[in-house]
Amino acid sequence: MAAKDPESVYEIRIEDAKGDSLVLSQYKDKVLLIVNVASKCGMTNSNYTELNELYSKYKDKGLEILAFPCNQFGDEEPGTNDQITDFVCTRFKSKFPIFNKIEVNGENESPLYKFLKKGKWGIFGDDIQWNFAKFLVDKKGQAVERYYPTTSPLTLEHDIKKLLNIS
Repeated sequence: MAAKDPESVYEIRIEDAKGDSLVLSQYKDKVLLIVNVASKCGMTNSNYTELNELYSKYKDKGLEILAFPCNQFGDEEPGTNDQITDFVCTRFKSKFPIFNKIEVNGENESPLYKFLKKGKWGIFGDDIQWNFAKFLVDKKGQAVERYYPTTSPLTLEHDIKKLLNIS
């Protein structure tokens, strides 16, 4: 019997950076900004800086940023989970969770990204084009917006505030 496709991100099991399994239901009733990240990308500095700014501004209002390292684009995330977490937490002082390195496209694609990408996304099909693609997930666990890697995180503030019911 085939496994049933998840109906929300809350049904999806992932691993944290230590390799411990968890279910995204622990983020239920939060607005999620899910990002595939890389430490050696030309967009690393601006994205982490702006993600930190969004997180510090809205984490107490119900926003969670979930960062998933991925090495599928230009070999720009080659490190181990420990190296990645150390880099992000030391260099950028990021406080949002960093998860286990995953693949966002292809045969070994994470079930999370398979769920996020299904639907009306992408001008080149559903594949993620590069590092720092962003998905905004509502409090019901549904992907409601997809943003391209070049989209500045701070430009998402209006959409985040709308989902958090902040004027």
